[in-house]
Amino acid sequence: MPTPHDVPANMFIERLAKYLKENVGEVSPPSWSLTAKTSSHKELPPQDADWWYLRCASLLRKLYLHGPIGVERLRVEYGGKKRKGRRIEHTRKSGGSAIREPLQQLEKAGFILAEGKKGRKLSGNGVRLLNKLSAEILKKSRSEAKGE
Repeated sequence: MPTPHDVPANMFIERLAKYLKENVGEVSPPSWSLTAKTSSHKELPPQDADWWYLRCASLLRKLYLHGPIGVERLRVEYGGKKRKGRRIEHTRKSGGSAIREPLQQLEKAGFILAEGKKGRKLSGNGVRLLNKLSAEILKKSRSEAKGE
């Protein structure tokens, strides 16, 4: 059975974001998501209107690949370097709300479970969804490669 390990990350995340936008009612961007920056190292808010769904899809993939993971570690993963003109750049963490709230929505939708102090992990429904989507993507890419 194909897993998200077997599928290119960008194809998988785009397909999963599309699925979340169309089929999951609990996942929706809050009002502040259109104007807020996702981190202190960013200069502007995200330009893509559907960035919330992409973030949710990316979080689901990270939880699948890296097991139970907490908000602080995810903040580091989504962080980056802050430009300071001619001075030395320093690493900054991502904003907590842009990670915590998507995780809460995905937990409410039934794709994620909290695992005590370890952080959050995928539920059975989440694993099934990711495996199903990766199988569809792999099947589609193989049929395109054959020229059907």
